[in-house]
This record gives sequence, structure tokens and C-alpha cells, in this order.
Amino acid sequence: MTSAHFDQLETRDPEQREIALFNLLPSLIQRAKDLSPGWARHLADVEPASITSREALATVPILRKSSLPELQAAQLPFGGFATAAPSEMARIYMSPGPIFEPEGFGADWWRSARALFAAGFRKGDIVHNTFSYHLTPGAWIMDAGARALGCTVIAAGPGNTEQQIEAITRLKPTAYVGVPDYLKILLDKAREAGREIKSFQKAVVSGGALFPSLRQEYKERGISVFQTYATADVGVIAYESSALDGMIVEEGVIVEIVQPGTGDPLPPGEVGEVVVTCFNRDYPMIRLATGDLSAVMEGISPCGRTNMRIKGWLGRADQTTKVKGMFVHPSQVVAVAKRHPELGRVRLVVGRSGEQDTMTLKAEAETQDPALASRVAETLQDVTKLRGVVELTPPGSLPNDGKIIADERTYD
Repeated sequence: MTSAHFDQLETRDPEQREIALFNLLPSLIQRAKDLSPGWARHLADVEPASITSREALATVPILRKSSLPELQAAQLPFGGFATAAPSEMARIYMSPGPIFEPEGFGADWWRSARALFAAGFRKGDIVHNTFSYHLTPGAWIMDAGARALGCTVIAAGPGNTEQQIEAITRLKPTAYVGVPDYLKILLDKAREAGREIKSFQKAVVSGGALFPSLRQEYKERGISVFQTYATADVGVIAYESSALDGMIVEEGVIVEIVQPGTGDPLPPGEVGEVVVTCFNRDYPMIRLATGDLSAVMEGISPCGRTNMRIKGWLGRADQTTKVKGMFVHPSQVVAVAKRHPELGRVRLVVGRSGEQDTMTLKAEAETQDPALASRVAETLQDVTKLRGVVELTPPGSLPNDGKIIADERTYD
């Protein structure tokens, strides 16, 4: 590691990086076809040796992340897309969907150290990790990268705020990782209890949008906050650096921005769906369509890193959205309505209040009975694992536009 950059890969000539990645890609595809029955089926018509450019990669069929639950159910646990048996993996996770994800052996398997380094994490830092260690890989992704850098990790997980404040005030961690909102909850709750938290100097957040007003509030409290874009199937995809000018694509992936629904690459500046190819020998992902929206930024980062930059998370290509770091799917909203025959058309409205995400389920019903609203709210929490408000409205009051989730947050 150099003082400014994690390694020399970050400052390569862009053309040399492109040559290196596409020299490696044919062997990745061949290995996937040879060792993974799922990839063998999906890439049956692909000749690996011919995929040596972005133009050639664009001809490879897309694998939609939204299709993984069905594919995995047909061939448990990984749909045939891993190159090793489940018993040969280090860990197995289950994300909402459900989608099963493996973790192989080896340090920093998810490649998060580079993103943490760009945010200023160094040996000697104590990192307070509030991502969940339960079933999903979020906490483990950041934990591995922090430890690879020589940091000490507090395995806090989410919730138990009072206990977390106790740990923070005693152990004085210098860095935070978690969803953007929860850091504010910790700081505010500590202040209310007369136990000001002043040890945090930097933070890496993911799992939700970091709104400019919230970043500014953290800055005023002495905390530099950086975003990292990662998924459970790929690991880190892109990250912010000290330049705070877009998100830099991680060296272990190829990112494309494509027209939603077609898979055709879009020019820089055009908003489209993020498609990722990941050079992971245990769990290769080749043109995985994430469902997330972003756009390519022209030029290189002022920090000196030369890889492609994207504008960060700009919403979802479908109506699926993230609330407090958790995906909420239209099918979940429909499932809530089906449990209550009294309801007609429903719409989940996602907003912001007090720098925190909010959910309001608007549901048509013949009667605006508070008891019914309370029962629906319980079902909403049971299905989504998130709390929300329920508003019952008269029949015919909601728009007939097919929209089940309306994300009314703004990202400017």
C-alpha cells in the first residue's frame, strides 16, 4: 500500500487496465462453464475465447439478480452458479428473497479493504461495525476488509442502541461502518443521555442513500463519511474517495451501465441499470443485472485513481427499493394486502423525516377502521421486517397506474 492509494492497480493507465481485465475474462467464463452447471446452461451459446472486449461482453446474456431465488430453488443452494460444493465454502448466507450466497476461504474475499482504505481506514483504527452479522453478509464484508487493513473490529450489529452507546463511550472507536441513518441515531441518543460521542473520525456507509444534508451534519460533527456500493453476490462494486467526486469502480469487477430491459450499454451520463462482472473464482458473476440505477461519469477522479467512475446509487430499475438498508419488493406489499381481504388497491410510499427513511402503506378500504389499520401495520412489519404507518383511504382514491411502491425521496 502507498500512502495515498491501496496499491498500484488503482493508478494504472485506463487502457492497460482494460487490456488486463479482458485478457482474464475468457478464462473466467471458461472456468464458470466447466465447474458450474448453472453457468454452463446460462452461457451455453457463449464461446469464452471470443469475449475479449466490452463490445463482445455486451453480447453475453444477462443474469438478473431478481431471478436468483427461482433459479436457486430449482437447484439448492446456489442455483449451480458456484464453482465449488457448499461443503467447500467457508460460510453460507441467506439474504431476503431468499437468496443464498457463499463466502470462500481467504482474506478480504469480498474486496472491501480497498474501499475502506480510500476512506482513511488504517491499522490502529477501531471500527464499530453496525451491519448485521445474522444470516446476511453485510457485516462480514466490511469486517474482513477492516481486519485485512489491520483494524480492530467491534462486532456491534444493528439495534441494542443503549448497549452500543455504552461500548462506544468506553472503547472509543475511531470509525463507523453501517447504514447512513443509524450513525445519527447513535450520536443523537448519546447526546440525549448526556454521553456525547466524539471518538468517530470517519465512516463508511452502505445499504441506503447518503443524503447531502445528512453528510453535512456528520461533517459538522467532525466525521468524514464515504459511501460504498456493494451487493451480497458480488462484494464491493464501487466506492468514494477523498475527492468525493463520484464512486470509483473496484479493481476486481467490470461495470456496465445498460438500458433497463434490453441489456444494451449506454453512453456516459445516461442513467441505466448497473450490470457487474466479478472475477471471483468461487462464485463468479458474469453480467449480473443488479436492478440498481446509475450512470458513468467521464474523466478520472481528482484523487488520482483512474478506474471508471459512476454517479452512485440513483434508484431502482424496477419498483424494488431500499428502506433503512433493507430491500422492499412489490411482491411483499401485495402479500400484505392478500392477508387482509378488506383491502383494495395498495401503495407503499417511501419518504424521509428527520434524516430517516419512512414507510407509509396507503390502502383502499370500505371502512377507515383504526383497528384494521393496526392489524395491517403488524402484517407490514411481519412481511418486510420494517415498521411503517398505515393510512386507510376510500375506494378509488389511489391512482390506477400500476405503481405499488412510490419512492418519494429525492437524491439531489
